[in-house]
Amino acid sequence: MIGFYNYTVILTYMSLLSAMIGMTFATTGHFKMAVFCLALSGFFDMFDGKVARRKLDRTDDEKLFGIQLDSLCDVVAFGALPGLLCYCLGVRGSLGMLAIGFYCICGVIRLAFFNVIETNNFFSEEEHEKVYHGLPITSIAVILPLIFLLRFVVTTRAFVLILIVMLFGTGTLFIADFKMKKPSNKVLALLVLIVAAAIAVTFAYSKHLLPAALV
Repeated sequence: MIGFYNYTVILTYMSLLSAMIGMTFATTGHFKMAVFCLALSGFFDMFDGKVARRKLDRTDDEKLFGIQLDSLCDVVAFGALPGLLCYCLGVRGSLGMLAIGFYCICGVIRLAFFNVIETNNFFSEEEHEKVYHGLPITSIAVILPLIFLLRFVVTTRAFVLILIVMLFGTGTLFIADFKMKKPSNKVLALLVLIVAAAIAVTFAYSKHLLPAALV
């Protein structure tokens, strides 16, 4: 069989599977489960690289395979899933479709550029800065669950407008030319707690304050 099969790619595949399940939830109006799946994909993605780097005997082909695999799965988890979820939440019409399309295109550009940088770094012996170029696409796994909380306190129309602004804003930050320091383990742990709290609030109150579907 083609490909490489070891424990270093398990979390990447779990992130992809979580996103695929989230897409089915989104299309059936189970929005809180879709948001949960997005956050879970982000959690898996947060640690897949750390797990991979612990395997010291990886070949060069295995390392390059991991780089490509991670980005391909990220396209689904943090590109397609958020776009579909926003569509199901009511982002429609010309402006809405433009926002979703813009977000997805910027996400793909950001991931392609990431692959170029990582591949060049792989073949270079120089020490490199531990920074991101532009906002990581995985940030949507933090941003969208927090934005989703606003659905409890604003009207449906206002919420849709917020989603449109979020799509344009995050898409722009994906391709913006700035350097962002990679977060420490403490910062990552804090982000996990914040998203977990947002998900907990969503599950606790959405039954009463959210309609079954906005489609």
